[in-house]
Amino acid sequence: MEWNRVEGNWKQMKSVKEQWGKLTDDDLNVINGNREQLEGKIQERYGFEKDHSKKDIDDWYGRQTW
Repeated sequence: MEWNRVEGNWKQMKSVKEQWGKLTDDDLNVINGNREQLEGKIQERYGFEKDHSKKDIDDWYGRQTW
């Protein structure tokens, strides 16, 4: 699967908010489906290392049903 599916469906990606509840609506608007922005905001809100954020996103992405 391509990350562009996430970008294209960002507004409907309710599972992002469920997975990372500390992300605000403003954060989600800034991220706007951009993976690097998502990684950075997860690191900022949760205090995770970059590798941890990447793994979390990969795990979340793998669970998505399209």
